Amino acid sequence: MWIHVLLVIIGFVLLYYGAEWLVKGSANLARSLGISSVVIGLTVVAFGTSAPELVVSVIASITDKSMIAVGNVVGSNIANIALVLGAAAFLMPITADRSVIRRDIPLMLAISIFLLILSIDSHISRIEGVTLFCGVILYVIFNYWISAKEKRMALEKAAGNPGDAAAAAAEDAIGAPEPVTDAEAEVEEIGIIESRPKQILLIIVGIAGVIIGAQVLVDSAVVIMKSLGVSEKFIGLTIVAVGTTLPELATSIVAAVRKQMDISIGNLIGSNVFNIMAVIGAAGIVRPISIPGGFFESGLIYDYLVMMVVAFLPWVFMRRDYTIRRYGGFILLCCYAGYITYLVYMG
Repeated sequence: MWIHVLLVIIGFVLLYYGAEWLVKGSANLARSLGISSVVIGLTVVAFGTSAPELVVSVIASITDKSMIAVGNVVGSNIANIALVLGAAAFLMPITADRSVIRRDIPLMLAISIFLLILSIDSHISRIEGVTLFCGVILYVIFNYWISAKEKRMALEKAAGNPGDAAAAAAEDAIGAPEPVTDAEAEVEEIGIIESRPKQILLIIVGIAGVIIGAQVLVDSAVVIMKSLGVSEKFIGLTIVAVGTTLPELATSIVAAVRKQMDISIGNLIGSNVFNIMAVIGAAGIVRPISIPGGFFESGLIYDYLVMMVVAFLPWVFMRRDYTIRRYGGFILLCCYAGYITYLVYMG
């Protein structure tokens, strides 16, 4: 018993420091590369914090536990928005870049609908898995292309001559002085790291910390729930989903407290996209996914609908001033509490 208590404490310590290092390394990498924090959050941080879902779902697919593979992703996506974003916004209002409202949330919803369409026949084939996985590659390329385009436009504007992008880029390359932006000021608050290798090392160590910390916490819970005879679907949608969401929870809350808002919300939206396209895609490639009992008969359709509703709520809250305030965070947390109550009642 005391060993499990000690492991829980160790897990929380690893989560905290891992998230701290991940946010610090990511913010500094974004600054040094001239890439927006939201893009780093949508890609590097999101991929790192989605690693537990990837491992769990692929292993579940290999061992023919497809309900855990799918339930893990759906439950994690619900927890990412309703629990994690809700908790982060409740602690501190979160303001995001307008691209989150105009592009990222609608894209996340579109991908969720695409997964719903693929799942209607209660089967995700290898071809569909390949399609999803190729989609995440295009998603990463698209985000970095958009970031490069925005940087080029900013350089043109700073140069005072929109028609001479080459001159602006050259000026930037030789280290021309730039005004101190809000993003740079925020990075200064958490500590500036000039060395690129140190930034990357901090990100890698941070990702390792949150993944190991989450795994330590979730392992004992899964064993306990199985010993109590709880269904595979319930374990996937709750214990495994929340456990694999702990990296996102730790990273997003630390990012919000550190005022790295774009990393916080970018991490969650990007993680949801990675969960669907990379995690389900990889699991489907390893072994075609079949939903036991049928997509509608098993009740998984309701979990999909909850996933899409909670993904839509942040857009509702942020559509005017790009900010999720504390009341919005409270509503999201209530949604998650209601969903867990539903699962307990049905399970």
